[in-house]
Amino acid sequence: MKPLDKHITSKENLLKFLDDKNFKKILIITGNNSYKKSGAEKLFQKIVVKNQINFYFKKSFLPNIHELKRIYLYYKKINPDLIIAIGGGAVLDYAKIVNILDDLTNIEKKIKKYSYPIKKKNCKLIAIPTTAGSGAEVTSNAVIYINNVKYSFEHKLLIPDYFFLIPEFVMKVPKKIKSSSGFDAIAQAMESIISLKSSNQSVLFATDSLKLSLKYFPNYLKSPTINNCKYMSIASNLAGKAINISKTTAPHAVSYPFSSIYNISHGHAVSLTFNKFLKFNFINEKSSISSFDLKKRYSIFFKIFKVKNINDLIFKIDLLKKDAKLENDYEKLGIDLDGNIDKFLNNINLLRLKNNPIQLNKNDIKKIIL
Repeated sequence: MKPLDKHITSKENLLKFLDDKNFKKILIITGNNSYKKSGAEKLFQKIVVKNQINFYFKKSFLPNIHELKRIYLYYKKINPDLIIAIGGGAVLDYAKIVNILDDLTNIEKKIKKYSYPIKKKNCKLIAIPTTAGSGAEVTSNAVIYINNVKYSFEHKLLIPDYFFLIPEFVMKVPKKIKSSSGFDAIAQAMESIISLKSSNQSVLFATDSLKLSLKYFPNYLKSPTINNCKYMSIASNLAGKAINISKTTAPHAVSYPFSSIYNISHGHAVSLTFNKFLKFNFINEKSSISSFDLKKRYSIFFKIFKVKNINDLIFKIDLLKKDAKLENDYEKLGIDLDGNIDKFLNNINLLRLKNNPIQLNKNDIKKIIL
């Protein structure tokens, strides 16, 4: 087995792991659609008779504070010794946060001030992604929305204890989800490479991730197989490892209002401004506040994409988006930025914006996104 393949596993290995560990009480947090369509439902029927298993099926499009409270209260009622999160980024974020909560008192206030005390994990957590995109199974952060504004938890205790990448689960999700999540993996890798917090290690993770995505993403969309689903899962995982070190930049920071206000899926939301910020950072590279040579980081992109300049790079990314049917037209998506620009700008995630190599103010963002 190649080094990159070491976390790819079979459904049988997952069942054996659960059997060997002998967990007494299990809470499965999942989405109703992803649980059935991925094939997870069929698999877990085999362990229901052996274990006391309870389910929480996610209802919200984005992870929000109201549902988080419901899940936590359900968790306290059950008191499991294992949580299994099966789904996309929202499911994994819910599970990661629930597993470090010990109190709901003034939770909104604490989250808004980024001052929620994280002391310990409540139990063991297994993350099983059904999308190849966020890499949330290996990251130390999780997202929650309060009144449609995105906030983050960040702590090493948020990282799941175990994760399983099962290509069969990824293969069966709808193409629309594959497109959005797959582009998210590509964006995360590229943003990681130019993030102010990037390191030699994060650049290696991101570079390996990007190479795999470019090789397998087109066929993963057109004709999904176990093989291309496997390598897209690895690409997502590596992108997660990269951003766990470096964090993301402007396209991710600006993506959250597109999701919370206009219900655009996360990866699709990132794609809407990705090329604009990519070009903005490049043409303003002399204003970079990074400790590294920004131009050399862009040369990594040029080499991987096999292009010679920024315009050719943008063209190739546009082709990827077109093949993935990720619509760019705001009007067709029902996005009215002119009428909501102040609300939109106020909902941008400032923590992620600070990682951008070129400093940005609201006027810069307004010009870029409009």
